[in-house]
Amino acid sequence: MAESAAVSAPAVTVKNKGLLTAAIMVAVVMQVLDTTIANVALPHMRASLGASQDEINWVLTSYIVASAIATPLTGWVADRLGRRRLLLGAVVGFTVASLLCGVAANLTQMVLFRIVQGVCGAMLVPLAQATMMDINPREKLGQAMAIFGAGIMFGPIIGPTLGGWLTETFNWRAVFLVNLPVGILAFVMLFALMPDTIIKIRKFDFFGFGMLALAVASLQMLLDRGQGLDWFEAPEIWLYLLLTLSGLWVFTIHCLTAENPFIDVRMFRDRNFVTGLVLILATGITLFSGFALLPPMLQNLMGFPVVETGILMGPRGIGTMVSMIVVGRLVSKYDPRILIVGGTLLMGYSLYMMTQFDIVMSTGPILLSGFLQGVGMGFVFVPLNSLAFATIDQKYRVDATSMFSLVRNVGQGVGISLVTTVLAQMQVVNYGELASRLTLDAGPLRDFAASHGGFANVASWLSGLITQQAAMLAFLDDFWMMMVVTFASLPIVFLLRRPSRSEKPDPAHMMSE
Repeated sequence: MAESAAVSAPAVTVKNKGLLTAAIMVAVVMQVLDTTIANVALPHMRASLGASQDEINWVLTSYIVASAIATPLTGWVADRLGRRRLLLGAVVGFTVASLLCGVAANLTQMVLFRIVQGVCGAMLVPLAQATMMDINPREKLGQAMAIFGAGIMFGPIIGPTLGGWLTETFNWRAVFLVNLPVGILAFVMLFALMPDTIIKIRKFDFFGFGMLALAVASLQMLLDRGQGLDWFEAPEIWLYLLLTLSGLWVFTIHCLTAENPFIDVRMFRDRNFVTGLVLILATGITLFSGFALLPPMLQNLMGFPVVETGILMGPRGIGTMVSMIVVGRLVSKYDPRILIVGGTLLMGYSLYMMTQFDIVMSTGPILLSGFLQGVGMGFVFVPLNSLAFATIDQKYRVDATSMFSLVRNVGQGVGISLVTTVLAQMQVVNYGELASRLTLDAGPLRDFAASHGGFANVASWLSGLITQQAAMLAFLDDFWMMMVVTFASLPIVFLLRRPSRSEKPDPAHMMSE
């Protein structure tokens, strides 16, 4: 597929496009919110379901793995059933699974229902993104992606705080039952407003899907269980790595040689799309890692309660919302690559500010760095989504958005595993370095111990203080690493190509009323 090929369909005429957009975003927010809202309820679920610490983690792992496997399926199923039927079915399935999770009596039921939730939820985001692209002309695509991006960012920002409030006010079951009214609203609106699509019978490549599912599931298991099993000290992790590499290798060779592969590799000939995948992977690594790091740092080290932690995380969401509104209007007037560079620099600077954090500090730097990072996120996410799909043939649109979502989720998993590992390892290193500098010969320490009944009486207190400082330094090490990854992704931006205005849209694979 030549890079100058027809790329963007004219907007599909639909009734009440604003209401349809709202309906789509209600479904997206419901799904994205559920990826983080359950995390804070795990300790309560563990006690209620009678599970061990290792067993209760399967509540998260089962959802992540099921979602990762189902995401690449979205394109084929959408072609086979039609986008309207699949979207409505996914909303119903996700809502019913949420209800079942909320009434689960044991861990086995919970894991089973979370798998159903993951499968249905995985298809909502790619379908929503593809639909938003279809119902908006190119000149409005930036604003559409701004609305879509706001929904994607809303969940990780508000999820932990909302989950904590629901758990403390009601109980852990409320974090799942809250999806019921949202899901019903989304279904009613989509049923009334969502147009049909042209159904395309496409042969299903069982072998190709099986190999991709094996690779993706094994990678997610590796990332999720690596830290708990001390990574490659455990044979289980080596097995996951072997399965990931083998599945990916066989899948790649199969797609290049098969007559009707599960993934049409011709869409990877589009430079913008491939570059967008690389950038969203890097963005996923740094973007969502901050959501995983900041709450435990604010609560465990700085002593902020859950509600106040949510307030301190708020400016990040405000910055994202504001910047997406602004950049949605700018992306059609200015070179989107410049906007991405500006957003990346802003995110990098905010991470630099975070490397200067201290246990004893005012909330000002936390609020300011969060706001700047949120603004940077908006300036990266919206134009990146626009450029990544600006030159790709529309017949690959659902497959491409599915792959984009999959890579973003993989980046999120890699990032969270990476920062968690660095945090744990650097805590040990920092503790050893700090402890080695404290000796009984140190004058201030000797005097302090003497005034408090001897060294034996202050040893426990001193060890706790060293542990606290070592943990804070480990968080700062993570922020440094995230900053380096952010700045290192800058040169990749210039591989993106700004589509010319003369490129004509492709009317193929259009939605029909």
